[in-house]
Amino acid sequence: MTSPSRRLASLLSLGALALGATACSEEVPDRDPSPVSSESEATDPATGSPSETPTETETADPANTVTVPVYFVGDTPSGPRLFREFRSVPADNPLMEATALMVAGDVLDPDYRTLWPQVEISDVQATDGVLLVQIPSDGFTDAPDGMSPKAARLALQQLVYTLQGVQQERVPVQIKRGGSDFRLFGLSTETQFTNAEALEVLGLVNITSPEQGATVSGGTLEASGVASSFEANVLWEIRQGDKVVLDGFATAEGWMDKLYPWETSIDVSGLEPGDYTFVARTDDPSGGAEGSGPDEDSKDFTLE
Repeated sequence: MTSPSRRLASLLSLGALALGATACSEEVPDRDPSPVSSESEATDPATGSPSETPTETETADPANTVTVPVYFVGDTPSGPRLFREFRSVPADNPLMEATALMVAGDVLDPDYRTLWPQVEISDVQATDGVLLVQIPSDGFTDAPDGMSPKAARLALQQLVYTLQGVQQERVPVQIKRGGSDFRLFGLSTETQFTNAEALEVLGLVNITSPEQGATVSGGTLEASGVASSFEANVLWEIRQGDKVVLDGFATAEGWMDKLYPWETSIDVSGLEPGDYTFVARTDDPSGGAEGSGPDEDSKDFTLE
């Protein structure tokens, strides 16, 4: 993922990112609230968009796993933003398993990272209309060195988006702390945390497939993801090193108010076997004259 983002004029300032106990700001489509099985369509209400489940590179018994979105952080021209990876986790407590991946920064894409230090989280459960996160220790009441208040708020959004994505329901997150100081990263945990608007905290383009490190055969690359791009136009390139060997565009299902699904089938039969990078980018009709530039995401893959 090369970083990146052109701010749409309709986006609100990141100052509105403040977390609070207000009701969730986007309507959640009707859907099965259970976690997504590894053989079914993966839907993430955090973006308001369904997306097909990518082929997992991890080895696990599909009968005992579910595929869930886990949110990490990547750089864009407008600062750090959230990007999702679909991951297979044990089915017994996918909320806890996804949280453990998030805190550990266990990413597939090396361009992603976590904002979380090694906070001890003992349990995560859906209960009484909230997603309850248990933090038994009294560490990290203040933000760790180098974490700004803005980064602290985004770290909490990283947790909120991950848990809501796993649960497939926009319900608030409640953090229960041990000790007598109930702050986390300098922020009060005495209110419930809700999701900030997607366009304020998410990268404006995110590739679902190909997955980082995927192997592609058969002469066709099936590419997909979500984006909010000018007039729903999502530009793509296939690069080998610094050379662009193929390019084109896909059309998303919408734009401006949220991230919408996009997909395209690319004929790669004319390319030699080897290592390539697929890049998706939001459209910038101003040519860089306005805003900070287009958002990008990228995935390395191998063509057989």
